[in-house]
Amino acid sequence: MFVARSIAADHKDLIHDVSYDFHGRRMATCSSDQSVKVWDKSENGEWHCTASWKTHSGSVWRVTWAHPEFGQVLASCSFDRTAAVWEEIVGESNDKQRGLSHWIKRTTLVDSRTSVTDVKFAPKHMGLMLTTCSADGVVRIYEAPDVMNLSQWSLQHEISCKLSCSCISWNPSSSRAHPPMFAVGSDDSNVTYGGKVQIYEYNENTRKYAKAETLMTVMDAVHDIAFAPNLGRSFHVLAIATKDVRIFKLVPMRKESTSTGPTKFELQIVAQFDNHNSQVWRVSWNITSTLLASSGDDGCVRLWKANYMDNWKCTGILKGDGSPLTGSSGQPSAMSTVLGSSVQSSQNALNGMSAGRYFFPPLDPPRAGIVYGHLLPPSSLIEHCDTEPIQPQQQPLPHRLSSRALLPLPEAEGQ
Repeated sequence: MFVARSIAADHKDLIHDVSYDFHGRRMATCSSDQSVKVWDKSENGEWHCTASWKTHSGSVWRVTWAHPEFGQVLASCSFDRTAAVWEEIVGESNDKQRGLSHWIKRTTLVDSRTSVTDVKFAPKHMGLMLTTCSADGVVRIYEAPDVMNLSQWSLQHEISCKLSCSCISWNPSSSRAHPPMFAVGSDDSNVTYGGKVQIYEYNENTRKYAKAETLMTVMDAVHDIAFAPNLGRSFHVLAIATKDVRIFKLVPMRKESTSTGPTKFELQIVAQFDNHNSQVWRVSWNITSTLLASSGDDGCVRLWKANYMDNWKCTGILKGDGSPLTGSSGQPSAMSTVLGSSVQSSQNALNGMSAGRYFFPPLDPPRAGIVYGHLLPPSSLIEHCDTEPIQPQQQPLPHRLSSRALLPLPEAEGQ
């Protein structure tokens, strides 16, 4: 079901973050070796390092891509208390590197007095904006007034969260019904009080960000946080990586017409999983928000999916080395066994076997010359079922219909 491919990253220390660009064809990694590497995916699916450079004077915690509408732009943040913006440019005709691309630093953001723990670009409909959060509990929002000049960034907002910040996530909704909103998580180790996740919303009247909600039930250190793509929903979905995986639903409550404060939300926890049995470090959504991936100290990536009843279940387990997940006895665990059987039944259904009450016809191999042939899998991957399709039971004809052969009509006179 899954194919693991190992990449010799050649970082000299721990890799802290991996980030894909908008199209998934480029990848950036950062490490405690103070460097960032950029990888491009070739036509045959191989990843090749196309750039590597020293970015900071301390461990680089995070790296992220801007929307390609603004060019090939990266941002990184580090233990050295700075965040940096990088842009890829193509060498000029009079340059030694004519036709070759290289990355240059456009700006360094030095407002933080402590380690900058996360950096994120805002959704593109808000313009080119960059958000950082720091161990001193401050979230800073910068804006590039001129997207053609990335050396100029102005500090627009400075928000104190009172707790050490570890991660940040923007709500990607572009609906006018939803003001700009972000969530920030804290890795403060004190578990005597909750509120390790705070939600902030932009207020058009005050032109400032104000705290809208605090998730008081999150008591443990939060390592990552991710809003799901909205896709027109009236509510928001937020995934949290702490000692387990949690998924919250934030339903906006009806706002009074005279109210000027931030939106209040009805908070619902829709799922909570401790399958990793360890600290969870990353959570990430697919583009349609139907699948959530999480990674933890158990060395596994787990995939979570909701059914039509909004019940979330684990649909896949991937070990880092690509080997099948096994229990302590060396046998596949119950989860992988269930997963394998469900995958097999799904495959059988696609290949013409009956699945419950439904029957799926076999897939025809792609024919040369058809318009959509490139969208079909290669014929070597298409299996056909030898079983006969289920035949419907013969039903007796209704009594009012005669089973005798119909007699020809008499010819009309005069013909």
